[in-house]
Formats: sequence, structure tokens, C-alpha cells
Amino acid sequence: MEVIDTVVVGGGQAGIAASEHLTNNGIEHVVLERHRIAERWRSERWDSLVMNGPAWHDRFPNLEFNCHPDAFPGKEDVADYMVAYAKKIGAPIRTGVEVKRVSKVKGGSSFIVETSEGQIEARHIIAATGPFQKPIIPPVVPTDAPIFQMHSNSYHNPEQLPEGAVLVVGAGSSGTQIAEELRKAGRKVYLSVGAHDRPPRRYRNRDFVWWLGVLNKWNADTPNPGTEHVTIAVSGAEGGKTVDFRRLAHEGLTLVGMTKGYSDGTVQFENDLIHNVNRGDANYLSVLEEADAFVAANGLDLPEEPEAKIIPPDPECMVNPILDLNLAEHGITTILWATGYVLDYSWLEADTFDERGRPIHQRGVSKERGVYFLGLPWLTRRGSAFIWGAWHDAKFVADQIQIQHNYSGYHGEAEVIS
Repeated sequence: MEVIDTVVVGGGQAGIAASEHLTNNGIEHVVLERHRIAERWRSERWDSLVMNGPAWHDRFPNLEFNCHPDAFPGKEDVADYMVAYAKKIGAPIRTGVEVKRVSKVKGGSSFIVETSEGQIEARHIIAATGPFQKPIIPPVVPTDAPIFQMHSNSYHNPEQLPEGAVLVVGAGSSGTQIAEELRKAGRKVYLSVGAHDRPPRRYRNRDFVWWLGVLNKWNADTPNPGTEHVTIAVSGAEGGKTVDFRRLAHEGLTLVGMTKGYSDGTVQFENDLIHNVNRGDANYLSVLEEADAFVAANGLDLPEEPEAKIIPPDPECMVNPILDLNLAEHGITTILWATGYVLDYSWLEADTFDERGRPIHQRGVSKERGVYFLGLPWLTRRGSAFIWGAWHDAKFVADQIQIQHNYSGYHGEAEVIS
């Protein structure tokens, strides 16, 4: 059996970042990736997807994207960047190797990693499979209903979908961008909008990632209760623009409230559309207010932008909200679910998960000695889900493994010096 100190499971941004820091610490390791490096960027994203953060900001510290710093790289560019970075640092990545099971050696401190290429014994396991593990479709519309249903992870372009109108459920970054793409392709689109935050894309000549940085919001390390998974509506499409649901409605999208039920070919919605949009607007305006206060307090010479605070009038779909929608009568042939993912650590046998299967950890260090997590939202801070955030989190985890090595290497003194 092959014996390696640390096995990193997942060859995306978190796994690559872990490899760099493990190498820097002199820790023998291997990164196992069941497909290609950064595979999800290539095959589980739509064709026109771009990053939600500009190239100057959302990257590893030691390599820039091959584009303008303010540009938003496309999905293939991101995957190519990951491949280039893995090559740059000499990451020992084995692609096409699936991890099927990780279990603790009985009566020992190491783990057996069962893979499609055989077994490996390891002292440490880093689960770097990220947050986008298993697409989730809420059990609202039966799978045998006479309507084509698809999760956003399988969507690539409008030509995939049957002719007709589309109901997009979920108004985060993915759902909003897909809905707008479908509308521009000539489809009638209904967008189901739930609770969300929507920061400005740019304000006073600075991208919102800059504002979150100077306002020290990226380093927020404890989300408010219930806000860990609040949907963020932001877009890097078409050079980057602020998501404004009222504007989208005036341009032809039909907004509806949160999807709640289905019966006899009709989808029912909560009467919460106005509340959800107003809440998003309040979040947007609060960022502008904080930005203005920061500019004033620090004497910055940034152009004022009063027009950014103008909220468009309510569109018809908000004045008279639709509470139920007969799919056939409105020509809707597709429901596209942009409803996120659930974690799937079924391959990892460790006593460090709660009743919902979520990892129990502190800054990526689990309850189970030798098991670590990387790449999850809010692992240590707001920025953890970003490329640069995963890099900083990985350094901490690699350092913890090094610290454990130091403890394990201590054998005590031969005599006590008085």
C-alpha cells in the first residue's frame, strides 16, 4: 500500500492552494482529482459565465490572469489559470482518480483512502471538494410533471432548452445572469426572487470588492445568525454591472415571489416579491452610505455618483404580483432551478459532521484528528469562498498540519534538569 503523509481530495482552487502551502512546509502530499483540474468550471457552468470578481482581485497572490486587471475572466480562462498555477507550483496532482472512501485505521491514527487506482495510507486528510458538490432541486414540482426541469449546473446555453417560456427559480448571481441571457435570446422569462443582498458592481469609480476590502467586510469572521447562506446578486457579465431587479423587469423579465408549491400544472408563489426586492435595495443603499462615509472620513478624491442612489419605479409585476402561474397557459416549457447545492461528504467516514451532514470544524480543523476542510463559504471569513480566500485558509490548515508534525516528533528529554 502506498503511504503518503497528506492526501488532498479535490483539484480545484482549494486543493491547489493547499498543495502550495504543504510544499512550502515540506509536507509530503498528493492531490487527488476525479476529473480534470478545476473540472466544475469547465463542465458544470454555462458557456457565457464569467467570474463575479475582477481579475486583479480574485486570484492567487503569485500569478496574475492573462487579461486586463479590471476584466472578468471567463470560465475556461479560470480553469486554464488553475492548471497554470498548479504547474507553476509543481503541485503533485493526480487527475482521473476518484476517492471512493476514507476511513480511520482501527486502533491507529492514520487513514485508508480507497480510490479508483488503489489504496493509500495517510496521516492527514484535507477535504477540498468545495461547496458546489451536489445540486439541489427543492421537492416542489414532481419529477414526472409535464415540464422540462433542469438545475443550473447542467445549463450551458439557451439552445439546450425546448422552445417556449422559462421559469427561473433563484435570483442569485447564477439565476439572474441565466434569466437575463435567456431574455436576450428571445425567450419569455419569469424569475422567482427570494431574499437576497445586491451590492453595487461599481460605485464612485471603485468595484464593490474594493469597497468590501477597505470597509473590512471581507474579514468578517462570524456571520449573523441565519445569514450564512444569504443569496448574493452580483454579476461580472458584459464587463460587470449592478443587478437591479426593477430594471430587469422594465426590460422585459417578469418577476415573481419565492416559489412555494405546485398543483395541477400551476406553480404558486409567496406574496413576498415587493418585500424581497425592497430588502435588496436597502442592502444596496447601505453599502453606498458606508462608502460615502468612508470617502468623507478619509478625504478621498473619488467622483460623486448621486444617480446611483436613484431607485427605478415599481414595474407592473411588482404593483400587481403574480401569485400563481399555469405553466401551459403561459407557454412555459422549462423550469430552471438555480437553487444551489448541498454538501456531500458521504465518502469521508469521520466523527465531525452535524445532523445535516455539515462539517464541524474550527477554521477548517475538524473534531476528528487528522481531518481538515477547505474551500467552504465562511470557513474562516466572508472571503473564504473566493480564490484568494481559499489560499489564505489553506495556509492556516497547512500550518496546523506542520504544528501536529512538531508535536508528534517530540519524544521527551532523557532527564529532568532542575
